[in-house]
Amino acid sequence: MKRIPDREVDLVPQKDTSRVPRDSVRIAGVAEPGWEAVSGRIPSLGERVWCVAGPAEVVRLCGRISDGSRLMELRLADRPSTPFFAASSNVLVRVTPILG
Repeated sequence: MKRIPDREVDLVPQKDTSRVPRDSVRIAGVAEPGWEAVSGRIPSLGERVWCVAGPAEVVRLCGRISDGSRLMELRLADRPSTPFFAASSNVLVRVTPILG
């Protein structure tokens, strides 16, 4: 810690997300035309999904998590060098019209 008069500043970035509002990391609050939550389907590798940060590509499928969905590694189109993880239950997939 670096000492500043009358206060201390932590030089290490915090990784604790307990102060992040839960609604800001849940996709349920996002209404994006042409995209919808599909609880029964797991997106495939290379598929485009919509997450809280915007459109992303599924890079890797990992194991199951506590809500029964899969953990996925995603890569944002505008930040390809910084992949991150999201639950498949917390992304939207593109709606495909049923023909016939």
